[in-house]
Amino acid sequence: MKEFNKDIMQYLDGMQIISHDIMDKVDALYNNYDYNIYTRENVISALNKDCLSLDDYAALLSPAAGEFLEQMAIRAKEETFKHFGNSVSVYTPLYIANYCESHCVYCGFNCMNKIHRAMLTEQEIDNELIAIAKQGFKEILLLTGESRKKSSVEYIGKAVTIAKKYFATIGIEIYPLNSDEYAYLNSLGADYVSVYQETYNKQKYAEQHLRGAKRVFPYRFNAQERALIGGMRGVCFGALLGLDDWRKDAFAVGAHAFFIQKKYPHAEISFSCPRMRPYINNSQNNPKDVHERQLLQVILAYRLLMPYATINISTREKSSFRDGVVGLACNKISAGSKVGVGGHDGEEKGDEQFDISDPRGLEEVNEMLENKGLQPIFTDSQYLI
Repeated sequence: MKEFNKDIMQYLDGMQIISHDIMDKVDALYNNYDYNIYTRENVISALNKDCLSLDDYAALLSPAAGEFLEQMAIRAKEETFKHFGNSVSVYTPLYIANYCESHCVYCGFNCMNKIHRAMLTEQEIDNELIAIAKQGFKEILLLTGESRKKSSVEYIGKAVTIAKKYFATIGIEIYPLNSDEYAYLNSLGADYVSVYQETYNKQKYAEQHLRGAKRVFPYRFNAQERALIGGMRGVCFGALLGLDDWRKDAFAVGAHAFFIQKKYPHAEISFSCPRMRPYINNSQNNPKDVHERQLLQVILAYRLLMPYATINISTREKSSFRDGVVGLACNKISAGSKVGVGGHDGEEKGDEQFDISDPRGLEEVNEMLENKGLQPIFTDSQYLI
């Protein structure tokens, strides 16, 4: 199959173009980041500061910081408690469709994979959401594959409208939109947007995204800013750790969020920390090693850079690791996750995007949190009208 567009910097018809000032700054920092120049003295200096600069953050992601994880954890726990107390937000995802028009070689949903595709009808979405709400959830994350044709903005809008009947907080993790489309979904009840750049290495990005709208690097990069322009309350950032150099990608994620927060002080910033997971038709795309120790370093560095940001730990990770970082640096956790289409009300109707590592339901996750002296929070907001 031919490439959909050869130049990853070239916009496709209909894509909104906004200022690239943040992208240019992050790109320059990424390209110039040499984590091997940082010393243990740089790390100690960063740990003694109340407010970190991006250079301090770079030091905390460096190999030199490896021997300081305990000290980083102590600081992170202090900051987490200062800003969130003992509360931990709990949510679950619902995939409403897995059709995709992009060829991303690492993803189980990519358009070249021969998987069972499905999209939920409005009645099926309603049934799924009722089943989820009955478990006690008040926050839902709606997800689709990257297909405007199958999962149109109007279709996603209908799902948001249905979700608003049962949930106080609604997140969306879909393909990037223009600001007016984000405004439309926000008007229906969507609160926040999750978009992951996957990797900030443009050469690797081009090698991994061979076809489709997702191949356009700057359109994806600026999605969070367009979402905020469209009125969304919060935006989430992340890279797929292991797709390329995890230190440089994590540094770029932090810098990206840092500059967005500076430009939009009202924005609620979140981080997610996904690692490469096994997926359908995985043959040669082996991840660069990101073990739990390295993932922990990233999470702790995120917390120390932006103490007030939400950090989510998903079911990509083992229960033992999730239990360890929640309350330490992470203040948001998923439960009862299904990564195929549907599955909360009967059998999944479409194949999964990746394998999960923690299948625990809400009751088990709540019990774990309470045993750690933490308070499960099902919503932090309430509509007044």
